[in-house]
Amino acid sequence: MGDVLAGFHAAWEFESDSVLIRYERGIRTPKLFQSLGERRVPLAALQGVTLTPGKRGTVVLRAEPRPGADPLLEAAAGQLKDGSDPYRLVLPAERATLAEYYADELRPLLTASGPAERFLVAAPEGPRQFKAYDGKATFDGRAVHFRWSWTGASTAKWKAGDQSFAVADLTGVEWRSPEAFEGHLRLLRRDLAGATPAVPADQDPATVVFGLGYGPVHESLPFAAAVLEALRAKGAAAVPVQAGRRDPADIAERIRHLGELHQAGLVTDEEFAAKKAELLAEL
Repeated sequence: MGDVLAGFHAAWEFESDSVLIRYERGIRTPKLFQSLGERRVPLAALQGVTLTPGKRGTVVLRAEPRPGADPLLEAAAGQLKDGSDPYRLVLPAERATLAEYYADELRPLLTASGPAERFLVAAPEGPRQFKAYDGKATFDGRAVHFRWSWTGASTAKWKAGDQSFAVADLTGVEWRSPEAFEGHLRLLRRDLAGATPAVPADQDPATVVFGLGYGPVHESLPFAAAVLEALRAKGAAAVPVQAGRRDPADIAERIRHLGELHQAGLVTDEEFAAKKAELLAEL
């Protein structure tokens, strides 16, 4: 087909085997769309398309992805608000006839349905990182790293130390929107599969906690999707994680905070000595 249908915040280009969605950049464009940039959605990843009335003189053209076809939606698990749905194209109501034409052209090409056996839409590219309330999360394509913040991390996380998780050691990712209560990103570890109950997010060293301004959707959700795709693609092979050298000022700050915990009686003499030696070894 090759035609382009432009709406608010995005434009869809219809190709013979896919729909290329290009998201606009601008103040009014949802930040998640800006983060995504553009996405190529194979027709095999879609099972339907609808056109419905929108708000304030608009219509909404929506492509319906197959379950399991898009790692972004798998990670979101139904938590995205309509305004941040990357499969919705909002258009002025006067373009409803044109939108219906494209929907009619597209429907006969959507021959697949039901759950997809693999991801068909690419996850956002890495490396990725974001700042959570209690630490910084980074993903280099091979492993996820959590570096705790001395102002936000719980004592349990400080005792556990900064964490690195190879993709092969994970079974999944649990994302809870920062726009909801107790938002967080939890890595599901293979060695704890089936263990219940789950440790509270603020006590779990495999979890970073969100908060006001921390772990926003446009940063933490693409991060979760990238990890999920890597897990599906590379989880069969363990990848060694190499620890890099740390900033001496950062180490000094952490030792100072550790000393405060020790003086407050929250860390034992043995724990203080062991953790201090571990931090010094990173210099």
